[in-house]
Amino acid sequence: MQRSMVKLLSLADIFSITNAIFGFLAILILFTDLIGSFNIKVHISLSLILLGLLADGLDGIIARKVKKSQIGEYLETMADMTSMCVAPAAFIFFVYYSSEIITFSIYRHIYLIVALVLFLSFGIVRLASFHIIKEEKIYIGLPASASAILLLILAYFEIWFILILPVVIIIGAFMASNIVFPKTNLKINATAFILILLTIIIGKEFFGIAPFLLFLAILIYVIAGPIYLKTSKKNR
Repeated sequence: MQRSMVKLLSLADIFSITNAIFGFLAILILFTDLIGSFNIKVHISLSLILLGLLADGLDGIIARKVKKSQIGEYLETMADMTSMCVAPAAFIFFVYYSSEIITFSIYRHIYLIVALVLFLSFGIVRLASFHIIKEEKIYIGLPASASAILLLILAYFEIWFILILPVVIIIGAFMASNIVFPKTNLKINATAFILILLTIIIGKEFFGIAPFLLFLAILIYVIAGPIYLKTSKKNR
């Protein structure tokens, strides 16, 4: 008996699809002439990717409350690939390729593309294996959402080109590593949610305090998370 593909979807899956749509729109904004201003393009694209991450968070919350669909895990992986790997890679390429500050040579093109291809490869490996190696209380490898936020904000502030390349590769490698990170609680998630919204709303206004605080919060998690797990394990 044939089954309707649409009927396989659950409410959580709608948010997964929304996540992917936001990622796709973020890429379109960058490489079309709908908006002429470089800064406005960059901010809207960043905002769309962050909205995708929020949709992904809602997807997880709803999936825990209601029955999961048969295709939910596959759909989530595909959506995350768009918003957390492909869209951030396109965002970084656009910022550094289009920036008036940087004079691009053929070698810089190659370095940038190689770094982004490596990041994308690490992201594919992580997302493809996530549902196989997932644990109840920890993440194995740096979460793709945290990786995306770190790189997006660094590119948003246009840090030196010579720095962004190794950072892209290192953060990508962290995603596919065996380093363990704690799963966040409700308070931490709520704080991240507020900082993401503030980043979307005010951007670089007020000396860029909102994206800076968001970056700082994620960086503290990346550094302190594995240390916290090791310390708590020793205490037990």
